[in-house]
Parts: sequence; C-alpha cells; structure tokens
Amino acid sequence: MDKYNVALVGVGAVGAEMVRVLRDRNFPLGRLQVFASRERTETIAGEDFHVLPATPECFRGFDIALFAGGTDASVAFRDAVVAAGAVMIDNSRAFRQDPDVPLVVPQVNPEDLEWHKGVIANPNCTTAIMLEAVAPLHKARRLRRLIASTYQAASGAGAKGMQELADQTKALAEGREPVVSAFKYQLAGNIIPHIDKFDETNWYTLEELKMRNEARKMLHAPDLGISCTSVRIPVPRAHSESLNLEFEEEITPDEAREILSRSEGVRVVDDPLNGKYPMPIDATAKYDVLVGRIRQDISRDDKRGLDMFVSGDQLLRGAALNAVEIAEELVRRGLVRR
Repeated sequence: MDKYNVALVGVGAVGAEMVRVLRDRNFPLGRLQVFASRERTETIAGEDFHVLPATPECFRGFDIALFAGGTDASVAFRDAVVAAGAVMIDNSRAFRQDPDVPLVVPQVNPEDLEWHKGVIANPNCTTAIMLEAVAPLHKARRLRRLIASTYQAASGAGAKGMQELADQTKALAEGREPVVSAFKYQLAGNIIPHIDKFDETNWYTLEELKMRNEARKMLHAPDLGISCTSVRIPVPRAHSESLNLEFEEEITPDEAREILSRSEGVRVVDDPLNGKYPMPIDATAKYDVLVGRIRQDISRDDKRGLDMFVSGDQLLRGAALNAVEIAEELVRRGLVRR
C-alpha cells in the first residue's frame, strides 16, 4: 500500500483530534509533520512532536496538508501548498465560498472532489452535522425548505471556550463571580443567541448565514430556502440542532428512519417513549451523527414536512474526522498528486 506524507498546520483542539483520527483510522501515513508559528516540542494527542515553523518552503515532499489553524494561515500558505504538489484540506472559512474550491463532506458530495485544483474546504461544523442527516433525505425526496435552530457547545470557541465554561461553573458553585472573556456574556447557567458577527442588512449572524450558503453549495441547490438561529449553550462538547424540513414529495417518519438507517455516518436514536433520543453527551467523541425525534410536522395538512433532532461532535464530524475522511476519499479516487 502506498504511504502518504502529511503536513499538519495547527496544534489546537482540532489539530490534536486530526492526529488521533489519523491514527485511529489507520490512514496510510508515511511521514506526519506538525507545523505552527514557532519551533518547539509539544505533546499532541499523547505523542511528542518536534513542531517546526510553517514557511512557504516547508510543504515540499508532502502529499496532503491538513490545515487546522486560522484563516490567515490558510490564505498565506495556499499557493505554496499547491506549488509543492500537495493537496490542502482546509478547516478554516477561507475558501468555503470560493467557486473554484470544493466544499465537501464525503458522505454528502464526494463527487465534488473530482474537480479540485489543489485545495478542498471543510464546511462549518454545524453545516457538516446537519447535512449528514439531511442529505440522504434530500436525495430521496428533494428538500424544498429548511429551518434550523442550533445548540452549540462551548468547544465551538476552542479550548479557551471549554475552559471558561468549566471555570465559570466552578466559580458559581463556590459562590464567586464568574470571569467572562471567551464569550460576550457568562455562559454557565445561561444561553447566548449570538455566535459570530451580525450582518446589519438582515440581522442574521455570519454563523447562521454560513449554514445557508454552505448547504446550498454542497447540495447543489442554490435556491434552497434555509433559515437558521444559532445559540451557544453551556455544554462542553458536541453540537445539537433542531431541524424542520419541507420536501417536494411526501415522506413519512418511518420512511425517513429507514433511509437514515442505511446512511453512512448516521446513527438513528429514535425511541422517545423509552427515553432514547440524540443528546450531546452521547455524541461526544463519537464519529456518527445521532438522529432522532423524527416526526411528521403537524403544522401542515400534507405529509411533506418532518421535524427531527440531531447531535454530533463538532471537533470530529465538523472538523478533524471530516478532514481525514476527505483525505481517505482522495486516496481512494486516486486524486492525490504524487
């Protein structure tokens, strides 16, 4: 079996998960080298790495470059990665709406990898989790409109968000005043209906608009009606979403369960009378998106509407796992330039 040299840019929470996933899935690794802003030795996912500074010259000899840092790094090194003959798989928002860059979840639109020009974008984590559950139904009955409410964990703001939630929870338990830094307001004992900046032309946040724009691109449905409200909740890890779906054709909950039960990357957890439904605590550190509370939309007179609830680990399905699965699919299709 061929081995592939992989460069990883970024050593935060997503980068650590990428290392874990590469090992866990036995990706055919040759050399794995971590790059960051400065040289140092660092333990990442239980392994000691000699981290090297990222430079335009550092990508020579690598087949795949996983970017787990910020937008600035992705933009700065894009041309260098492509010139070196590697494929960039980017987790930032830098290229998601670039018409020349495929935006991919392998279970949703793997065919888009065929036209990559050296760069592939990972979607926003909430979009990826949503489309794992929605895309199979869209392909079967053609989605017409989607209303989403997201319940996003503290880890969506990175390690500092998780730590702040833990610190605030402890402070409240001890009767102390919580310190607010990572979020606009105290998150412990609260929810915040504000993620990313507001677009002053329509009062949606950029997080909410990302879900609309990215879903349209990945489903090849530029006119699909999508509206989203994104909320930060006091949960350490794993995002959840409440989805209301309107289809072109009739679909029943039983049909939806049957379709989703055959879909890769999805696990149906839908026995509410016995207390079985998706929850972030059960999705944490798991690969599959959990789907349940599937029911007919009783606000309609027809059977073209469904409601459902999903939970998924955004550090995995929404980031690290998706990036590694893109790399696997590139290898399977022979799309890595050697």
